[in-house]
Amino acid sequence: MNKKISLGAAISFMAIIAAITFTLTMIFSLNIFNSKIYNVSDRENMYTKLAEIDKLVRQNYQGTIDEDLLLDAISKGYAQGLGDKYAQYYTAEQLSKETDSNNGQLSGVGVTATVDESGYIRIVGVYDDSPASVAGFKENDLIIKVNGEDVKAIGYQAAMEKIQGEAGTKVKLVIRRDGVDQQETELVRKKIELPSVYSRMIGENGYIQITSFSNNTVNQFSDAVDSLMSKGAKALIFDLRNNGGGTLDSVTKMLDKLLPKGVIATYTGANGETKPLANSDANEVKLPMVTLTNASTASASELFVAALRDYEKTQVVGTTTYGKGVMQTTYSLKDGSGIKFTTAKFNPPKSENFNGVGIKPDYEVTLTVEQEKNLDNLDENTDPQLKKAVEVANSLHQ
Repeated sequence: MNKKISLGAAISFMAIIAAITFTLTMIFSLNIFNSKIYNVSDRENMYTKLAEIDKLVRQNYQGTIDEDLLLDAISKGYAQGLGDKYAQYYTAEQLSKETDSNNGQLSGVGVTATVDESGYIRIVGVYDDSPASVAGFKENDLIIKVNGEDVKAIGYQAAMEKIQGEAGTKVKLVIRRDGVDQQETELVRKKIELPSVYSRMIGENGYIQITSFSNNTVNQFSDAVDSLMSKGAKALIFDLRNNGGGTLDSVTKMLDKLLPKGVIATYTGANGETKPLANSDANEVKLPMVTLTNASTASASELFVAALRDYEKTQVVGTTTYGKGVMQTTYSLKDGSGIKFTTAKFNPPKSENFNGVGIKPDYEVTLTVEQEKNLDNLDENTDPQLKKAVEVANSLHQ
């Protein structure tokens, strides 16, 4: 039986709905307005207090104020005051170095080094086609002077900072080899592409160690995968131990090579809305895969592991990962400096966000303290985790 509603009742009903809608809108708008007022008030209090401190110091301080140093310190304090352990303020010079790092580059003479027991700088590696390589520098050489200054006198860290610098600039170094001081050498700094992917065959399996995720890691990784497959690799082992992460853009591009068509990752912004971060095309590598992890496998490295596992592409060997599932954005400021802080969570394609939790392995294998310390010197015969990964890989393709 149909019932008809009178025109007056319909108008009254619509008026009630409109009133409810208006009331809810006003409450929502008022909450936003009040929030903005509180924010304005909080900012005003912050600026007022800072101005008060500045006035007192300038009226009474007996020293000389370095305005640039003061401004950098205030900016650094702001970043620290966010309570975000990943937030950081960069001076213009630091931001330039961070940009180079994200691109997988280093501006300098092309050596990796450590502090020697003598207090001098011991060269532990020389990059190919670098200024140091061209100058004939070798592993275990000691750098004893930088621009005429004794390294022990200025300290290891300060000396290393003096060795680095913008591409095209010059630095003078004196090295000591086998106890004999060599003639001073002038080197011209250059941009050097850093390797972050190392690969080889282990039996019938392709082994790929990824030390970081930089923008130039993508091509290095793709070349390594293609090379190992051309050599007949029946499975791939990805070693992500001690990989602290890097750029999400690079890791999603690398995953695109391995995964079938679908979502690679999503991100959840400050407003709580979740959106796709990256998608994979239909091309994929159809080989069994094993990933190696430890407590220092973090951020982008964890996404690499989680995404492969979500698509049932890998088995995981090692120990639980670090647990960093949040992303930071770096903003350049007008004076060339910059600030980085957390802006969103990034999520695996199917599983839960691993922030603060980490990713547990399918096969838990621990190392001794001594083995962890000397991990770079271990191989598939002396490294229990890698040995297990090879065993798992073999079982997947036999």
